[in-house]
Order: sequence, then structure tokens, then C-alpha cells
Amino acid sequence: MCGIVGYIGGQQAYPILIEGLSKLEYRGYDSAGVALLCENQMELVKSVGRLRALEEKVGEVNLEGTVGIGHTRWATHGRPCDENSHPHSDCTNQFVVVHNGIIENYQFLREWLKSEGHLFRSETDTEVLAHLIEHYYQGDLKDAVRLVTNKVKGSYGMVAMSRYEPGRLICARKDSPLVIGLGEGENFIASDIPALLKYTRRTVILNDGEFAEVTREKVIVENGSGNPINKEIINVEWDAVAAEKDGYDHFMLKEIHEQPKAIRDTLRSRITEEGIVSLKEVTLTAEQVKKLHKVVIVACGTAYHAGLVAKYVFENLLRLPVEVDVASEFRYRDPLLGEDALVVVVSQSGETADTLAALRLAKEKGSPVVAVTNVVGSTVSREANQVIYTWAGPEIAVASTKAYTTQLIVLYLLALHLGQLLEAIPKEEVARLSEELTRLPSCVDQILSQANNIPEFVNRLTKWDSAFYIGRGLDYAVALEGSLKLKEISYIHAEAYAAGELKHGTLALITENIPVVALATQPQLYEKMWSNIKEVKARDAYVLAIVMEGDEETAKEVDAVIYIPSTIPLLSPVLSVIPLQLLSYYASVQRGCDVDKPRNLAKSVTVE
Repeated sequence: MCGIVGYIGGQQAYPILIEGLSKLEYRGYDSAGVALLCENQMELVKSVGRLRALEEKVGEVNLEGTVGIGHTRWATHGRPCDENSHPHSDCTNQFVVVHNGIIENYQFLREWLKSEGHLFRSETDTEVLAHLIEHYYQGDLKDAVRLVTNKVKGSYGMVAMSRYEPGRLICARKDSPLVIGLGEGENFIASDIPALLKYTRRTVILNDGEFAEVTREKVIVENGSGNPINKEIINVEWDAVAAEKDGYDHFMLKEIHEQPKAIRDTLRSRITEEGIVSLKEVTLTAEQVKKLHKVVIVACGTAYHAGLVAKYVFENLLRLPVEVDVASEFRYRDPLLGEDALVVVVSQSGETADTLAALRLAKEKGSPVVAVTNVVGSTVSREANQVIYTWAGPEIAVASTKAYTTQLIVLYLLALHLGQLLEAIPKEEVARLSEELTRLPSCVDQILSQANNIPEFVNRLTKWDSAFYIGRGLDYAVALEGSLKLKEISYIHAEAYAAGELKHGTLALITENIPVVALATQPQLYEKMWSNIKEVKARDAYVLAIVMEGDEETAKEVDAVIYIPSTIPLLSPVLSVIPLQLLSYYASVQRGCDVDKPRNLAKSVTVE
């Protein structure tokens, strides 16, 4: 997500900070800033926009100093602006912090600190860290940071700097990466390895719960109790491009493997310990929700497929009718909207032109609009009545993976939240679904670690110019996403069908050994699905099935099978799509396609 760089040594820090931040631009960001100790004074320069905007500001100040920290921010709490950019300081400008992650209890801490007399300048969760350090500082910055980490809930990779202790930087990590680069008479800090490679390849990687004191001459790593840890020094052999991809061959593969973390981040602080869904972003009252007669979901491409999954979920849990529209068609059918229709628009970038047009039409017709997006401060997020952010982090590859799964997570949470307001779902069922949602990241980890048999099917798939995906119910919605992924990055023509529709024409295209991907994760539809699989097998198709663990019956009917961990069938789309993403990825690689930048496509479609 965001980028962190720190330096302490004998060289001028600012050029090193800017160089390091430039190597982290691939992660995506909307603002940047640096803080330097200049002749025992703390100097902060921050700017919304790209690094060049920051450099222009710095040129007016002429920063000098050999100790500093820098940051590129991907907005989470608070819109992109100079005030919300990192680094953040305390009331007296004696302590400065850069931070990646989310502080879940920041609102409580903010109000408490205000009652203690602290003055805040930003809307961010990060600023509470600087004020907490100020509050707890008793002459040792490391002790103060340790006390702060005991007070905060959430995730953090943070670096703190103080005018009182110009000879050291203090780092702490929980669920957000930090790497220390080792030099001669100088040391470096970064959130990702590419920022370090110009200066050193000798690194120490912090683990969760660890702290580091970084000076010019030494690096001391300790656990939460203050006991020293003897860390292994890792010599990085990757080149700079591979380092940006964290050792993966492509950004898409990296982003597929980032999904467990992205799902955890999106769930974080939105499910209470009692199993209640808490979507504070949605301020619709119970009275407003009870007046709703339908839900309309509008999106494009992959986000549209997330909406199709949500249709099943909303209707199942809320017993409200749901329409799902392709945004480019929505306003041309003069949809029936009003105060009784909740419109949910879904867009990764928050700038999709057709989705924006649908949002504006819905508002004109008086419908309340909830936006689901990944980009804070995007046009969609600004214009919707309510906004729920996915915390997927920047997606570099054109083909969406982690943005899709986090959209699903948010839509599940929204359905449960509305169900609670309507009192339509028993508390026990909300708690059961919530508990299972929190299990999904580990289930995705399991799928990723056991995906060894996918390349075998890919060998068969890439010999063909066409493939078919079939499923019923929720599996059909996922089949649509799987076929889109294959088309967009491998250029293999793929079609998804509701399996019961095969006999209405599509069976004419089923020939010997043609690849068919069959999803069968819905127990109430097993028998129907088995019948459809037998229909294609009778025409000698080669069938790969995606099924839940323990389903031995479907395995008997197909040529190959991929098992996903058992879960509540309503939640299975989050898991069943993972093998389909990998299938598309490996097919694209085998065919020699440009995985991350498929032809004719763009990441954000900002024209109609």
C-alpha cells in the first residue's frame, strides 16, 4: 500500500529519501512527504500529488540534514491533501512518524488525546501515533514507541524520529512490512526492498511484534519485552524490477498471493468480538432501510461479477429483490428508481465513467447511493451518499484479483449490516457468517499453497482457442469472472454458462477434449450439476471441477479436480475464484502474453 523510506548516516538524507520513494511509486500513492532533522530542527514538507510536486515544494525550502524519513501515502483515513499526507507530527513538532497500516481504535484515542489537550491537524488515523509518543515520552523514544504499540489496535509498520534524539530512528512492525538496509556508517529503512537496492543488498527483515533501534553504526532488534533478537542478515539477489514484484514474476501473481492480507485488512475492525458486523461508514437508519423495496447494484467488468454474487447473497439474507446492471447500459433503460431503491455502485478505481454516470442518475432520481471502491478521495467516493472502502491496496496488474475478492467481502458485510438493521437475520446466523468470514484469509492461503495441479490442466487448455465455464447459482456468477480472466490475459476465447442452459444450444460446441471448467460448490445443486457434467462428458469434453473438500462424488465424474477448503456455501465464491485466477495466469504465461498489461485494455476506464 503506502511507501516508507528512512535514512541515518553521513550523507544528505533528502536525495536518498526521494530516490527510495521513487522506487516505491509502483505501489500507488496520492501524496508524499519528508521530514528531516536540520541543525536540530524538525523540517516537514508534504504535498498532495506525485513526487514531483513534493520536490517542487522542497526546492523552495532547501532541506539539509543527515537523518530523515519519507512516505508515499495511499489514502485510507481522510481524503488526499497536504494536511493528511505523512509524516505526521505531535503538537510541539518534536516527534514525527510515518506509518503504513490501519489503527482501528484511532477515533477513541483521538478523542482521549483531545481531552488531554492535544491539537490535531489532520483527519488521519496515523496522527494519533505522533501524539501518543509525545504523551508517553519520558526521555527514551524506544520506550515511548513500545508504550504506544500497547495502546493501539490494528496494523502498523512505523518509523519514529525525535528532535530530542537525533542519533536514532525507532521502528515497529505488526502486519505491515519493514526492512532495514545495512550500510557502512549509515543505515536505511524501507517498507519494501526496491527502495534499498541502490544503496545496499544486506537487509534485516522485521517480523510482527519486533522493534528496531537504527543508528549510523548499528541496528538493534528487540521483541515486545525488550529482549534482543539475533536477526539473520539476508543478501538480496533480485534485480530492481523483480524486487518491486517481491520476487514474483508478475504483478498479477503477486496480487493473487496478496489476497489473504487484503481480505484481512478489509474485514479488520468491521466485525466485533461478539460477531456483530459494524459498518460505521454506512449511516442509513433502520427506518430508512425498512422503507427499501429493492436493491440495485451497478458496475462494470469484474466489479459487475462481484455484483452478481451479491445479488444471491442479498436476496438470500435480506429477502429483498436485487437488480444487477452493467453500468454502460443502466441509464439508457430509464431505470425505475426512487427513495425506496438502494443503489450500490462498485468500482475499484472510483473513476469508472459509466459507473459515475449511473451514480449521478440514481441521485437525480432520489435513490440513496452506497459506493464500494478501493480509492479514497476518488470521484465515486466523493459523490456517493455513503462509501465503503475496500482495503486491497493498489492493484498494478490490469486483470483484477484482490480488488474483486475484497469487493465481495464488502458486499457480504453490507448485506449483513442491512440484515441487522432490518432484524432479518438471527443474531446467531450473523455470528456464524461473521466467524466464517474471518476464516477466509487462511482458507485462501491454503488454496495458494496447494495449487500444484493447476499447470497440468493449463497444458491442455492452452492447446485450444476456446474454453467453457459452467456452474449453477453462485457458481455461475463465479464462472463468469473466471471466463473473463482467461479471455483478458491469455486471449483464449472463453464463455461461461449457467450449466442448465447447455442443452439449449451450447452443447453443439462441445467436442472431443475441449476444456470445460465446472464449478460445483453448492450442495443444494449438486445433483443438477452432476447431470450437466455428464452431458459434456458424454461429448468427450475434458472437465476440470472446482469442488469443496470432501466432495468425492463430483471427482468421480470429471478428469481433474481442484479442492477448496470447506466453507458456508454462501461464502464459497471468495475461495472458488482463486484457482480460476491462477488458471488464467498460468495460461497467459504459457502462451507468452503480457500478463500485467494485456492488449487493448487499461486499468481504469475513464471514458464511456
